[in-house]
Amino acid sequence: MLTRKQIELLGFIHKRIQRDGVPPSFDEMKDALSLRSKSGIHRLITALEERGFIRRLAHRARAIEIVKLPETLRGDGRAGFEPRVIEGDRVEPPASAMPAAPEGVNELPLLGRIAAGQPIEAIGDGTSRVSVPQQMLGGRGNHYALEVKGDSMINAGINDGDIVVIRETSTADNGDIVVAQVDGYEATLKRYRKQGDMIALEAANPAYETRLLREGQVKVQGKLVGLIRTY
Repeated sequence: MLTRKQIELLGFIHKRIQRDGVPPSFDEMKDALSLRSKSGIHRLITALEERGFIRRLAHRARAIEIVKLPETLRGDGRAGFEPRVIEGDRVEPPASAMPAAPEGVNELPLLGRIAAGQPIEAIGDGTSRVSVPQQMLGGRGNHYALEVKGDSMINAGINDGDIVVIRETSTADNGDIVVAQVDGYEATLKRYRKQGDMIALEAANPAYETRLLREGQVKVQGKLVGLIRTY
């Protein structure tokens, strides 16, 4: 059984996806449900995900897939609901439409923007791609690229506008520069350090303070393995 607020939020997300093709932001959800803070939305989203009504997609803060709707929201009489993936899925053009990459070069999806400053929502549709030398890719596994927004990692050689190459992983060692999702919503690029049951996300710019968060608030989504800069 869903609570009234859970049903209200699910219905709002569904209507916005049907109307606009993209989900509402957390701020829009908060305002629609007349909540005081986004923490209440985080709890509702988590509850809907745990009950199998929605699915959050990796690497994209606003990527939500509606898996099913309760009977109370099926106003069109359909017996079921076909999930629709929005924002964040790695959409690739058909192979026939893509030019072959030169030998020793990989084409990676550019999944959007990542904050190197105060956390922001990563944005982008994953349909853009960047060419990356094979030797830049760190080990096996999936890789993706993100555009950096901000200057908090400037002393680590990462500037605003740079393209960072990320190896997909959910684990990190102390000192690694990672893509971290905070509270299931905000995405940021920071240096990772574990301190007991707390996680420190360190900037590489003295103008920014280290963020110390509970372990459960931080989800590692990838590790920096390369950087591309355009002059």
